[in-house]
Amino acid sequence: MVLKVELLSDVYLVCLIHAFSTEKEEVMGLLIGEICDDVAVVSALFLMRRSDKRKDRVEISPEQLTAASIEADRLSQELDNPNLHVIGWYHSHPHITIWPSHVDINTQASYQLMDSNFIGVIFSCFGHENKQGYRVQATCFQSEVSKNGTGYERVEVPFAVVPSKNGCLSGPCLSALLQLPSILLEEEEEIYHTIMKSCSESIVAQLENTAVYNKIICHTLDKVCAPIISLLEERLKHQKREIEKLKKEKLFLEAQLGGEV
Repeated sequence: MVLKVELLSDVYLVCLIHAFSTEKEEVMGLLIGEICDDVAVVSALFLMRRSDKRKDRVEISPEQLTAASIEADRLSQELDNPNLHVIGWYHSHPHITIWPSHVDINTQASYQLMDSNFIGVIFSCFGHENKQGYRVQATCFQSEVSKNGTGYERVEVPFAVVPSKNGCLSGPCLSALLQLPSILLEEEEEIYHTIMKSCSESIVAQLENTAVYNKIICHTLDKVCAPIISLLEERLKHQKREIEKLKKEKLFLEAQLGGEV
């Protein structure tokens, strides 16, 4: 079992955006990183498409786990880090506490049978709202056999959010963030087509379902796409300011070197 978890700030940001993308059902994803001296360092993530949207649980299929492992292998080659692999999972708890349910604890235990260092992270969102907005809580946990030996219980793992390299969104995190709207729309499109097949003989039902589907698309554009675009625009402005600072620093250092000569 790991002693601590370090979540890079850009991973944490994308996890939060994913968690706040839907208020009615849980979302999930897989965490990619490496284990260094019993510390799990999470540097990338893999957003999961939900085949079954539920309010109180999420499930990861073997196919999705395989796809995430392939992505981790690709990143390990791209970043020249052979230690990168899938080291955990995360999911949201909208309108409920951060504490894992008995289903979460049993799911975590099943993952630890394959990898004892596998971690679970939960983001509680859409909770208490104040003037600044919603309060967000997060916890990291693993599972162990309960003291009476009849099941599993939660073991809380200390975790910290650490600065990303250069304070920027890494390529893998940016890619995951840009995939989020497509994933959400694919989920809704699949549900829409399934429902339309079941009401093919009712024009009224088809019109109603189409209206609901269009409303969901507009909601996704407003609540997910627009904030992502705004975030990226602000990041771009920040990077331009940093470039200007570096240019001025370069000129200053060149002037100093020229004076010394």
